[in-house]
Amino acid sequence: METEAMRHQFPFYNELQEIFTSRMQRMLWAEAEEGSKKKATQLSTDDEEAEESEAISQKGRNRKKKKAKIVSESGGSSNSFFTNLKEILDEFMRQQLQIEAQWMEAFEARENERKLREMEWRQQMEVLENERILMEQRWREREEQRRIRDEARAEKRDALITALLNRLERQ
Repeated sequence: METEAMRHQFPFYNELQEIFTSRMQRMLWAEAEEGSKKKATQLSTDDEEAEESEAISQKGRNRKKKKAKIVSESGGSSNSFFTNLKEILDEFMRQQLQIEAQWMEAFEARENERKLREMEWRQQMEVLENERILMEQRWREREEQRRIRDEARAEKRDALITALLNRLERQ
């Protein structure tokens, strides 16, 4: 059940499993070959045994030296790996900062453009409001003048009617 969960979580699980299985088989074969060599040396004479043990110990020393060299190289390669990784991360961070700076510039430019448009809109609205106020004022003045003319007409008419009635009464 755990392996099924791992397969779903890690997409390359099968490939890695094959690699590790093949490595394990090679290691088992290498141990089996060394074991058969040891059995052959047990059947040999004491002198041959001493020589072979020296050869085996020499091989062991050589292997240890190679392993130490590989470890030191891998340490150096891991150091270079980390420096390389650090350079990559530094480059990534630099690019991210550059992208962020460009984004901020674009954002500020859009914000300034929006503020400019808003200011222009407000000015246009103020102009329209002033025009509306002036038109209302003119309309009120015209209405006032019309009302005054109507009142004057009504007064004249009333005066004329009163004068006519007065004449009719006298006659």
